[in-house]
Amino acid sequence: MRTYSLDDVHETRKRRDSWWTVYFVDPVACRVALPIANRTRLTPNGLTVLSLVLGAVSAACFATNQLVAGACVFYLSFMIDCVDGKIARLKGTGTPFGLWLDYVGDRVRVVLCAGGLAYGQYALTGEVVYVVLGAAVAVLDLFRYVNAPQMKRVREIIREERQEDEPDPLGPDPLETDHQPVRRSGFSRFFRRLNRFLARHRVRSHLVSGIEFHAAVFVIAPLAGAWALIPLAAASGALLLANEVFLVYRLWIFTCRHGAGSAQESREHVLV
Repeated sequence: MRTYSLDDVHETRKRRDSWWTVYFVDPVACRVALPIANRTRLTPNGLTVLSLVLGAVSAACFATNQLVAGACVFYLSFMIDCVDGKIARLKGTGTPFGLWLDYVGDRVRVVLCAGGLAYGQYALTGEVVYVVLGAAVAVLDLFRYVNAPQMKRVREIIREERQEDEPDPLGPDPLETDHQPVRRSGFSRFFRRLNRFLARHRVRSHLVSGIEFHAAVFVIAPLAGAWALIPLAAASGALLLANEVFLVYRLWIFTCRHGAGSAQESREHVLV
């Protein structure tokens, strides 16, 4: 059996990831993945199931108003969820079913924890706002993770139809049209430099994604105390929604440039 090194595990990290994962999860996940890869026979799917079980434990902690314990277990659940991908890439044992299980497991964990958090705080205070908070968190998460693959499918359809290397509507440089550069403002140049800086540190340019949203609601806010739940959830939710609206806007601009010649065919592909 091959013995893996920490450098081998580091090679499994994503080329670009959320800043929360890069700075607060990967340093731990890589060191946890190393002994799992070398000393156990745990599979990626087994780790995904373990992550989901820990997510349910976190939800139970939230439901019983043990916020700090819930936050710590949620972090552990997410960290194990990162480890399963590293093991899959390290050993080449990933499967299509594992991809589905990981994706659905994430959604189940968020719904459980949102429900647990809402129930625990409502039982404690009787304030309906916490029920609304839990529902809003679940809906935002589901919207984010339903919207993202649909946007990807639209992008792939456009690329297939044009049969040329168009700029990515969600990529770092949406200002290039038909390979003819346009004059950029100082504002645009600043963001291009920022994107290059972030890329050097493996951080995605979308600084408020679903992962940061989960971290704010289920880790940072509970650790800060019950008083922080509503303001932090509202702030992070607003930033996440703004990011999604911005991405949809950029996709819309790109599809407008593409034209409506085969819009009906594209719509049928997307709705299948």
